[in-house]
Amino acid sequence: MRRTALLAIALAWALAAPANAHQGDPNFESIVTAVDGAPGVKAEVLGGDDRVLIVNTSDETVVVAGYDGEPYARVRGDGTVEVNRRSPATYLNDDRYGEVQVPAEASKDAEPRWEVVGHNGRFEFHDHRMHWMSRTRPPQVHDETERTRIFDWTVPLRVGERTAAIRGTLWWRGTGDGGAPVAAFAGLGVFALLGAVAVVVVRRRRRAAAGGAEPGAEGAGEAW
Repeated sequence: MRRTALLAIALAWALAAPANAHQGDPNFESIVTAVDGAPGVKAEVLGGDDRVLIVNTSDETVVVAGYDGEPYARVRGDGTVEVNRRSPATYLNDDRYGEVQVPAEASKDAEPRWEVVGHNGRFEFHDHRMHWMSRTRPPQVHDETERTRIFDWTVPLRVGERTAAIRGTLWWRGTGDGGAPVAAFAGLGVFALLGAVAVVVVRRRRRAAAGGAEPGAEGAGEAW
């Protein structure tokens, strides 16, 4: 039973995670609307509003700018993917709300220190410019059931010697039919899971009390 309870807790945390951890918020949808000045570069948002995927199919180097204009990451024409360990964005992007301690050596003026993180020409990264940075509802949302535009966003790029950009729009999803907000279903899922586990535990206890313990259970001990 202890193992069952631990599994229930783990699954409950997994279902509740989108509201707290570094994952997409189900109430929002961020969409790429254009990639300007970067032929051969494709981009899309993954996880609703969680991270941007860049795919470089050109033979040029694509550099993603950090929040202060510093080089944050680059995808070379040969597929090599590198992250600048001295860009503040490298650390700020580890948390959805940027609540991290940035090392003193990381600044917009620091000489880049590149670290190879891939070789397939694809780079996924969280970016605070394309999602809502507050834990409160956006003031633009007057009716939670209505799909609402929150803001347009831009992630600056440099392709070779040219300036370029990924452009997009952040939306409040809404339900469109007066139903419950999307986030509510995650909470319902947690309660349903815990309820199902409680039923299993009660039934096992009743069988044990009636002398109907499962064969081989006696003396077996608890496995973690």
